[in-house]
Amino acid sequence: MKLILLGAAGSGKGTMAKKISADFGIPQISTGDLFREIVKSGGELGEKISSLINKGQLVPNELTFEVLKQRLDQKDCKNGFILDGFPRSLAQAEMIKDLFDVDAVISIELPFEELEKRLVNRRLCSSCGEIDNINYEGFTGKCRKCGTKLFQRDDDKPEAIKARLEVYKKDVTPLINFYGDKVLKVSSSGSPDETYAPVKTFLTKLEAKA
Repeated sequence: MKLILLGAAGSGKGTMAKKISADFGIPQISTGDLFREIVKSGGELGEKISSLINKGQLVPNELTFEVLKQRLDQKDCKNGFILDGFPRSLAQAEMIKDLFDVDAVISIELPFEELEKRLVNRRLCSSCGEIDNINYEGFTGKCRKCGTKLFQRDDDKPEAIKARLEVYKKDVTPLINFYGDKVLKVSSSGSPDETYAPVKTFLTKLEAKA
């Protein structure tokens, strides 16, 4: 299955992607993770992407597309994949439509008020990328996975959150319309397991039809 996962920051998109990957044996692919790997590896491309990110600029669509295409050509994507947070715009959706046929788009939805609460309390690990929340049971301020001290991203602070969510809303509406009846909308207001249950049922049926 070739899936696209949409969801605003704080919606639980990353957790959903991990569950789908584990149950259906397809890799989770995030362009952000791909960029970080390239930057770590160094080289001319790594320096170019690092420079853009450090300046707060977006990586151009054409470069993002090339990086993504190389990843999708790898063996573990032969039976499908989950694109986590890509495409982010109608222009990007147009670019990838000739690269592969999308089987389904999962759109994780939550009222902005709840997203704001989650983002304000979110903390990240600079070492391994794990995400935690100060309201979660057992929170210590250190990464549960590697022990690194957690931090709050600048764009997870109140003054930046509303702007991020408005941008997401503006960009995602055309995407929902673009993919039409391939979109499954699911609320993430419940627990991660409650959110995932209808998605698993939907994908199991979709897989059986393939």
